[in-house]
Amino acid sequence: MAKPKVAVVIIHWNKRELLAQFLPSVMASTYPNLEIVVADNASSDDSVDWLKHNYPQITILQLDKNYGYAGGYNKALQQLTADYFVLLNNDVEVPASWLEPVIAMMDANPLIGAAQPKLLQYTSKNHFEYAGAAGGFIDKLGYVACRGRLFETLEADQGQYNDNCEIFWASGACLFIKREAYYKAGGLDESFFAHMEEIDLCWRIQQVGYQNWFCATSHVYHLGGSTLQKGNPQKTYLNLRNSLVMLFKNLPASTLIWFIPYRSFLDLLSSIFFIMKGEYKNSWAIHRAHSNFFFQPKKWLTLRNNGLEKKPWSQLHGVYQGSFIWKHFIGKKQKFSEL
Repeated sequence: MAKPKVAVVIIHWNKRELLAQFLPSVMASTYPNLEIVVADNASSDDSVDWLKHNYPQITILQLDKNYGYAGGYNKALQQLTADYFVLLNNDVEVPASWLEPVIAMMDANPLIGAAQPKLLQYTSKNHFEYAGAAGGFIDKLGYVACRGRLFETLEADQGQYNDNCEIFWASGACLFIKREAYYKAGGLDESFFAHMEEIDLCWRIQQVGYQNWFCATSHVYHLGGSTLQKGNPQKTYLNLRNSLVMLFKNLPASTLIWFIPYRSFLDLLSSIFFIMKGEYKNSWAIHRAHSNFFFQPKKWLTLRNNGLEKKPWSQLHGVYQGSFIWKHFIGKKQKFSEL
């Protein structure tokens, strides 16, 4: 029986050196029915010419402007016909057989809409990587963490998460997704531009009846921070704004009544914490995020009215019943396995 067709799609904008460093490992992938695609977000450097000269066998999709992560992928994927898409960052190194275990897991279970492999650090390959580690979870206050990563604390990979399991969200750094699930859930939300959009998509994937899974028998190495470094005020802004939008879009109305004010209060405490650390630009980024959210209600209401069921936390998988903030900062828990 023929293997399902897989399209590995790398979103790219400038930084041709990342393609030179990481694309060779992707090209060495052993999966038989594979198309490798670079979706270029109107790079101003020589990335496209370099690709045409060095990798004429790959598919290059040249977009007319920088649509960001979400918009770039939406524009690219609509031009492809694969059974499975793999949304891969341009700073990820992969082993030759990285695709086979995840595709086999997804193909064996028709309910799996999205999945991720184990994400390890490129610069410290025995440690989990921030962007997804061993699969993403969310708590009832809307904060996210991963097996292997609690806030800024990253664990060494000692086999403690070597089990396939259902999760809340799969990392956008290496996101496997079934084509039909992608479109049934509505694709990536382009209003996000960058950050949190894969969590929002995975939430909607559950709303339309699919599951998100972690595959422990595949791993990749992610450099991370190639676009915006951790601590960058613009990254703080996008994460906070997009988190509010995601929660507003997907939570039932009965939860939103108390949830948004409470979450805003916690974000205010975070802004005070940044001031105490002297990080004034990050503190201001939080206020910018809230202003953008609260002063555009019609825009967010339009996104919320997408026809999808707003399932309560009890009907979603990968929801932690406690508080990540409380357990980590007050309870001093450093590892996801200690929760």
